[in-house]
Amino acid sequence: MRSIPVVDYADYLSQDEERRIGFIKAVGDSLKDIGFFALKNHGIPMESIDDSYQQGDEFFSLNDEVKRSYLQPEISHQRGYTAFGIEHAKNNPAPDLKEFWQTGRSHPTTGKTPTYVPNVWPDQHVTGFKAVIDGLYTKMESLSKNLLQSCSLYLNKPSNWLGSMAEDGNTIMRIIHYPPLGDDVPKGAVRSAAHEDINFITLLVTATADGLEVMDHDGSWIQVEGDASNIIVDSGDMLQNLTNGLFKSTTHRVVNPENSSERRFSMPMFVHPRNEVDLTPRPEFVEMTGGEVNYQSITAGDYLHQRLVEIGLAEEK
Repeated sequence: MRSIPVVDYADYLSQDEERRIGFIKAVGDSLKDIGFFALKNHGIPMESIDDSYQQGDEFFSLNDEVKRSYLQPEISHQRGYTAFGIEHAKNNPAPDLKEFWQTGRSHPTTGKTPTYVPNVWPDQHVTGFKAVIDGLYTKMESLSKNLLQSCSLYLNKPSNWLGSMAEDGNTIMRIIHYPPLGDDVPKGAVRSAAHEDINFITLLVTATADGLEVMDHDGSWIQVEGDASNIIVDSGDMLQNLTNGLFKSTTHRVVNPENSSERRFSMPMFVHPRNEVDLTPRPEFVEMTGGEVNYQSITAGDYLHQRLVEIGLAEEK
């Protein structure tokens, strides 16, 4: 059975230029082929990951009334809590069997107010949540910038090409809880139905249980085994759009476990550009992918809103 490629972040950090070039090629080749890779030696301390899962567990163990007090439907659930059964995959009306918390970059205390919405924190009920989750977010976003730099160089662009588009963008980190399934699972519902990510790249801290599957070129499913030492990275629709399909946005899902009493946690970071960024396929990538424009001309903000409507988190404008 095929597995997703494994890329060593130590090569990127190396002073050896050949290793760094090899890392850039491995990242780009993986996103060009299957759209996924596992990143080892990523440098995010396991203590930060474990502490974040513990804080998430404390929050999701609160009663529904308390958790729902942190719902933020007025901002399309882009911060705070999203309850079980609200989100569904595009073109799949059955709800995903999950609840989650979303956080973004903290607003600076001085200077111009950013265009992204401010964070919400459950300080009254989980006292350590903000410090732990905000700390992991900062580490993950720093890692994402280096991965975007590698993608840019692979595409023969300046090193800050993609990173400059994501500067002060709508990047979010999601703490997901998949509760035990119980006996009343709606027909067709799974933990996370087959979908593609919308953003530039996703960094997924390896989940507490297996279940992630990635669709291969022939339509078969590659099972991604859980390995706490790796971060799973994939390219999303926005990067696919921008590169006219040179980088793939690959379908993936989280299947239901055989043991219906099993819980599962995961923490993806969805790296987004700013709303005004133009995602029109660039001519050089159109030429590299057969000469025809395969994707739409649209801004990142319009694309994001369109998808939020499609998955049940936002209303039509």
